[in-house]
Amino acid sequence: MKLLFLNSFYPPHVGGGAELILQRSVEGFQQRGHDVAVLVTGPEQGVHEETVNDVRVYRAGLKNFYWPLTQQRPGPLARFGWHFRDQYNSAMRPPLRQVLQREKPDLVVCHNLSGWSVAAWDEIRASGVPIVQVLHDMYLLCPKNTLFKKGQSCQKLCGSCAALRRPHAEQSAKVDAVVGVSRYLLDTIVNKGYFGGVPRQVIHNASLIAGSNGETSTPSPEGVVRFGYMGTLSENKGVGWLIEQFQRLSLNATLTIAGKGQLDYETQLKAMADPHKVSFVGYQKPEDFYRNIDVFVAPSLWAEPFGMVAVEACAFQKPVIATRMGGLPEIVRDGVNGLLCNADDRDSLGRALQCLHDDAELRQRLSLLSRTAVADLLSMDTMLDQYQALFEDVLGKAQHGAAKQLHVPHTQLSN
Repeated sequence: MKLLFLNSFYPPHVGGGAELILQRSVEGFQQRGHDVAVLVTGPEQGVHEETVNDVRVYRAGLKNFYWPLTQQRPGPLARFGWHFRDQYNSAMRPPLRQVLQREKPDLVVCHNLSGWSVAAWDEIRASGVPIVQVLHDMYLLCPKNTLFKKGQSCQKLCGSCAALRRPHAEQSAKVDAVVGVSRYLLDTIVNKGYFGGVPRQVIHNASLIAGSNGETSTPSPEGVVRFGYMGTLSENKGVGWLIEQFQRLSLNATLTIAGKGQLDYETQLKAMADPHKVSFVGYQKPEDFYRNIDVFVAPSLWAEPFGMVAVEACAFQKPVIATRMGGLPEIVRDGVNGLLCNADDRDSLGRALQCLHDDAELRQRLSLLSRTAVADLLSMDTMLDQYQALFEDVLGKAQHGAAKQLHVPHTQLSN
């Protein structure tokens, strides 16, 4: 197959985990003998071609008010203007058309559309090439991708989201297949009226980290239970909630927080934390981080589309405490490889922390089962097999449809 992958960014430009999983996927398909290319937005105007790990990568200058990966956060007016233009950014159609004409792909696989907007679907459809859309986040419902506002997940679309996404549901019927990286994500978007009549499939992301069998863990001090969090330090990730609940309890335990966030929020978190029990360690290599914790905590206050960090923790044989939200329950099974708590019950996180602190036998049992519970999510080949089967099915249907259009019955000719 000749495949063109469309996304917002591609390494070395990285906005999140979607870029990393895309890179591994693209390189995996190339290693399988497929002809692959990638088209993403870039900070410089024009279309520039380069090679990244032997993969052709086109970067098209983003035609919007600013480049999203800028160091300084733009003001609210600029952000609104950016999202307003991103409703349907027709200015991004010509560079897409240029690459489509050059590459002549059999299939276009769209990932994150931010920057391209749903105008990409129209341009690809006009070229006659079938489309597979892969959903990584809530972009089609919420310009900020999160459906999170005022400290909690949105139960319905606010006025601005509804206005900026009004035509998108109808336009989504133009794709030939849609993939959600979790059942929760796919169902949430489909239930809002998207992808009517379009074949749908869930294909979970595969972990980029192999993990370990636990033999490299550093022994903890006598009786001390080491809890840990790794990820973005932001309100929607629930880090403040975790610190508050951890410090409310009388535990012989430590809490290690790895990751970075906006400076003002990091300062706020550090101000509320007891430095004798809570340590902030910045960016860490996963193998170093997991070696020095006993229990991983994913206290998300928003509905994580999937929650790959929970998979990675299990890959290192760490039991996970996670909220019963979004795609996390598809990874963490209560009483099997971790414990689930509820974001709307503030003390449920504290009860889970206390439970795994007090019950060493339960901790050990969950740890032993954790890697096995996510075994299917640790194989890149399994994920690529699922995508390849889907791509072949879409192409087969497209070719069959084209053949039917070319065949004109004799009775029609005589009329």
